Amino acid sequence: MGKNRRHKAAAQRARQERARQDGAGSDSRPELGETAGPEEIGSAILAAALEAVGDARAGERLAARVAGNGFTPALEQGVDLAGRQAITTAFEGGWLPADVWQAARRRVGEFAVAYLVDLMAAHVERFALDTVDETWRAQLVDLDATVWWEQSSPHLGQWARSQLLIASEAVTAVVEALALLFQLPRMELIRPLPGRARPARPAHHRVDEKALGRVRGLLAKAESTSFPEEAEALSAKAQELMTKYAIDRVLLEADTVADLPGARRLWLDTPYVDAKALLVDAVARANRCRAVFSAEWGFVTLVGDDPDLDAAELLITSLLVQATRAMIATGDTRNSARTRPFRKSFLIAYATRIGERLTRATADTIAKTPDREHLLPVLASHERRVETALATLFPSTKASRVSVPDAEGWHAGRAAADRAQLNS
Repeated sequence: MGKNRRHKAAAQRARQERARQDGAGSDSRPELGETAGPEEIGSAILAAALEAVGDARAGERLAARVAGNGFTPALEQGVDLAGRQAITTAFEGGWLPADVWQAARRRVGEFAVAYLVDLMAAHVERFALDTVDETWRAQLVDLDATVWWEQSSPHLGQWARSQLLIASEAVTAVVEALALLFQLPRMELIRPLPGRARPARPAHHRVDEKALGRVRGLLAKAESTSFPEEAEALSAKAQELMTKYAIDRVLLEADTVADLPGARRLWLDTPYVDAKALLVDAVARANRCRAVFSAEWGFVTLVGDDPDLDAAELLITSLLVQATRAMIATGDTRNSARTRPFRKSFLIAYATRIGERLTRATADTIAKTPDREHLLPVLASHERRVETALATLFPSTKASRVSVPDAEGWHAGRAAADRAQLNS
């Protein structure tokens, strides 16, 4: 039986049990925690999590039934069974640890977030280190997701004590966390699952840390200056350096077997997520990558070669900071610039104009390349590989439009992006 069918079956069994108990009257209804074993409690927790998708109080109702006797072995084992099943389903659905954490911090409470971090650490701990993809390992390190608890004892009680929670509060947080996992849609599997990663073959290229160090330095200066013209000129210089580095790399690798393009997800913070996604797309295209926006969850998937993805992500992070600063600075000079329509229009215009200028800076750099006749076919081949990878990962994407609600904000945003001297 598939996992989704098992979830539904567990939910149905729990509903039938509740109906039977309710029919017997409240006085004669037994406490589930007193009689149930781990599997029955685990099924009840999964059912409550499914119910909590549309009813936030479902976790509290279940906790009142199963946690009356505290952290019993049956309760702790049942929670463990339910958690393992739910997180496995989420990971097999394409979600990475950082994605789960990003979704959680936006939609559930701090205790549910903390529980999910531990749940992910426990899941990966079961696999040999050399079978866990490096992206998974890096994301778990960033989240400080480690098996910190004594593994000879169940996790739930130790975790609850670390969070100063009683049993009912802990179960409520668990149900809230698992309810989020059940809401996660299936996504593209962009990295191998734990247990399936193979030893990485030597890459034809590696990230040039010296080159990226220079880019980071320019972008740090751009973020620290209070002069928009200087910030944008520094960003343009960073784009020029990234393009030169990429040109050297693709020419060097022109006669080798190319690596397959990679993919990664970039989460955006509210507000104006759709306008920020435009900026991500503009920077991605200027750096030989492609972007697909998931509006419901607020992230963009970038597809491209790893060095190009690294460079694009650096510039995206910096320009989002700069765009927000320029938008706020405009609001200090005119009251109308503090409204949501103005600010959204500002960011859309900023993204559009920055994209035009970055693309032109890239084209100018390519035009000045001595080996241009050799370079252009190589770049065309690279673009075909990226487009093929994009179509494979996202066979049913569609274009979307973003409306501009405020003309004044649009003109202010373009003016802010136009102040740069991109031919520096």
